[in-house]
Amino acid sequence: MKIAILSNGPGNYSTKRLKEEAILRGHEVSVIKYKECYASIEQNNPTVSYKGKDLGVFDAIIPRIASNMTRYGTAIVRQLEMQGCYTVSSSIAISRSRDKLRSMQLLAKSGIGIPKTVVSRNTTDIDDLLDQVGGTPVVIKLARGTHGNGVVLAETKKAAKSVLQAFYLTNDDGTNILLQEFIEESAGTDIRAFVVGSRVVASMKRQSLDDDFRSNLHKGGEGTIVKLTDEEKKAVVKAAKAMGLNIAGVDLLRSNRGPLVLEVNSSPGFGVEKVTGRNVALAVIEYVELNAKRRNRKDKVGA
Repeated sequence: MKIAILSNGPGNYSTKRLKEEAILRGHEVSVIKYKECYASIEQNNPTVSYKGKDLGVFDAIIPRIASNMTRYGTAIVRQLEMQGCYTVSSSIAISRSRDKLRSMQLLAKSGIGIPKTVVSRNTTDIDDLLDQVGGTPVVIKLARGTHGNGVVLAETKKAAKSVLQAFYLTNDDGTNILLQEFIEESAGTDIRAFVVGSRVVASMKRQSLDDDFRSNLHKGGEGTIVKLTDEEKKAVVKAAKAMGLNIAGVDLLRSNRGPLVLEVNSSPGFGVEKVTGRNVALAVIEYVELNAKRRNRKDKVGA
């Protein structure tokens, strides 16, 4: 097959692993810097050009869209979809997963456990907002943050109000701001499950190494192998499906009331391979092989 990996970082571990496994299985692989692509939009003739040439049609594309390039990256994916190219992650599913508010709404609608979450742009009702999520401490986050950026733990009501005011003042693009219940029993620890299709191919527990309540590996968190319960497996697979994603990194907390999904990542890193020893890249390529000959299914998730 002719496979394109859309990635602005050809030297990234995840991109290199995908290319490596695809070549080992006899596929022709191109790594395309989507930020250097441009789309020509005309009636009945959607094209994408790269380095002055028409990209042509691939049997499959694997999008690795960076969070700060979501709008442009998904526009290129959408253009390739219009050409009839199979994509392992659809443009709408990527966009959907990048908005934390939109994600929380869809997860809740699908009956998936999540921390209590409130969105508001009114700091005068801080008492009621805090009551809605169980009081302080409270997690305050930007709806479009990533890798733990734009996430603050406010220990007191006064601190919460100050953080909200600061976010509103510096938030020029209108991104929603969420207040989220703090799950004390899992502070500093979460689980990343890597979902491919309808199965979990690898999972790890992430633990912060200092007083930071965020456990992201990008923030210095440490990963260890963890075995998911049947309930947790069902929750993460259901969460990926709620987003319309075939490949996803699902983050969840273990709480006293069961697993709670924090986020569904459409371009999860492959650091979980190093922690678990599982060949995640191979699982992705095998999924592409099984599904690339099918037409992209109509997205039934909605908004």
